[in-house]
Amino acid sequence: MFTDWAQALEAESLPLDPTSAQQLAAAARVTAHHSHDKDDLGLLLDVLGLPTDPDTLTALLPLIPETGDAPTMTITPATEAIDVPVVPLTLSNPVQELLDWATAHPAAAVRNRAHRITADLAELTERRDTEAAQREAEEKVARAKAELERAQEELRTVKANTRTTAAAPTAARTGSGRSREELAAIRAWARETGHQVADQGMVPKRIQEAYDTAHQATARKAD
Repeated sequence: MFTDWAQALEAESLPLDPTSAQQLAAAARVTAHHSHDKDDLGLLLDVLGLPTDPDTLTALLPLIPETGDAPTMTITPATEAIDVPVVPLTLSNPVQELLDWATAHPAAAVRNRAHRITADLAELTERRDTEAAQREAEEKVARAKAELERAQEELRTVKANTRTTAAAPTAARTGSGRSREELAAIRAWARETGHQVADQGMVPKRIQEAYDTAHQATARKAD
């Protein structure tokens, strides 16, 4: 207390610099982004000294992330400390400033809330990185499968062409083991020598043997 009225009046006339309405609104929006539900938002706003009236809560509700899971977080008494490691994260300046302020706050409840938020953010960051790595691995597997299928198709094409090429020389052969040209020559020789032979179909074995004997004799005479 002041014992001198002059000093008291002088102190009373000093200008105050309260937190601006814009700063309070920004802090409330950041807090909503890291809240789990309406009750969690109201509690956090209260411990941070921010407005908790119904109009403010209603305006901030759309900013609460929709996780799809029922909140399972329990409120820890202000006297109980939470052993959660604070992992440095790359955050926007307003969020990081708010977390720094809450981490250094004299009230244990505020510090505990900052620890929870930091741990949640670290968990979300890890999950995001894990899912990104999984997507990248799945894309690599899909590309590898596509390349394997193309290679298998090329191999099947090469094998098919090889079989066709190998079968080509034997396609001109007949059941007798002679080519069509040889059979045509045998038929021509058979008609010239008085044998009866059909224009198509198999040439009788006796005629083929006679043809071979005649040509062998002709080859010996030529020698």
